Parts: sequence; structure tokens; C-alpha cells
Amino acid sequence: KLMTTINEINGEKLSLTKGAPDILISRCNKILINGEIRDITSEDIKNIEEANSQMAHKALRVLAGAYKTVDAIPEKLVADEFEKDLIFVGLVGMIDPPRPEVKDAVALCKQAGIKPIMITGDHKITAIAIAKRLGMLEEDTEAITGAEVEQMSQEELTKNVSKYSVYARVSPEHKVRIVKAWQRKNKICSMTGDGVNDAPALKQANIGIGMGSGTEVAKDASAMVLLDDNFATIVKAVEVGRTVYSN
Repeated sequence: KLMTTINEINGEKLSLTKGAPDILISRCNKILINGEIRDITSEDIKNIEEANSQMAHKALRVLAGAYKTVDAIPEKLVADEFEKDLIFVGLVGMIDPPRPEVKDAVALCKQAGIKPIMITGDHKITAIAIAKRLGMLEEDTEAITGAEVEQMSQEELTKNVSKYSVYARVSPEHKVRIVKAWQRKNKICSMTGDGVNDAPALKQANIGIGMGSGTEVAKDASAMVLLDDNFATIVKAVEVGRTVYSN
């Protein structure tokens, strides 16, 4: 959830960290405001969380930034050493809009008896905002976080899996559990993925779909490769497949 680089800027050596606001704030003990550094207060944290929430509700992906000065550029970066006692700088909200055709493709899925599910590393509020725009969920209760999945046994997840349309802040191992839960309900499950750590879920799914821009490992683990990385193309593939099957 965090990433750090060490840089020399104007002769000063700085450890720069970006990451999920909720995680990064817990690693900061100071804050930079109007060019002055002071201790971070609970009021500051409340204001940051409020700003984060406001941006997330607008379907923005939010990253926090923090830094600290270091004596020397190390041979090896150790997270425990450099990702603590940081000075909080601010939040960045970025829009990663879904392609225009996705909303229609989601509607077509539902019409065809397919339940589309969003699994993302995004903040839950951001994921809900995007999913609502796409018509993937109606109630906020249809969204769940990876931390909540972690608390569930596989039996509980299998029992409740049909209630959820959005999984936020999810790790790759959760993807495998989600696939298994649907399969235990005798559903044919397809899963998309692009990273090396997506390979187990792609293998577990009935139809693993690797992204054309993804890693070779993900493509090798997949039954199908999506060359244009476009969700709408999957829906077209299903339509063509059903036609062939009917014929």
C-alpha cells in the first residue's frame, strides 16, 4: 500500500513516500503547512480524512504524499526504517474514468444473466462511486473490503458471496477465495488479471482472462487473452461464443 524512493534534491537527501492515505497517515508524526513543519494533530488527521472522503466520493483515486530527510542514500531500502516518522505533505486525487462503452456492456451482462463484479485495490468509497456510475451496484452494502473478507471463513464467504458486487482494497489471494466461493455455488466463474500474483486466481477460474498489456505469467495462466484490455470485448466474446454454441 506504500512506495518509497530516496532522492537527492538541491543537495538534500530525501525519502519520499506515496501511498494509500489511511496507511500513510499512520506513519506520519509531522505535517507541512504553509512552509512550516509541526507535529501532526488529531484535528489535522480529521481534516485529511474528510478531504480524502470528499475526493473518493467523486470517484477520484486518492494518493497521499509524505517525506523525511535522510543522512545518506542507503545500499538497501528497508520499509520499517524509511516508512515511519514521516512529514505529511498532502493528497492527490486522480480520475481514471471507465471507458464509455463499459456502462452499456455491464447492462448487457445483466440482461444476459451474467453478474459483473468489481475487484479493485481502490478505496471502498471510490470503488462504490465508480460501480454506481456503471450500474454495477445500487446499495453500499453490496461492497466489501479485503479486510472484511479476511475476517470471514471460506464457508461464510461462500454463503454470502452473491450479496457482493464490489471488493475494495483486495489482495491477490482474496481473488482466489472469491472464485472458489462462486464455484462452490456451481457458477461458471471468469476472472481477469494482469499481474504475476493474479496467476493463481486466473488458473482457479473456469475462464481466466489475461490482459494484453499484462505480464507473460498472467497470460500463460489464462484461457483467453484480452488484447485491448477492454471489458466490453469480453461481453462481445460471450455473445459470439453463445451463438457458436447455439448453432
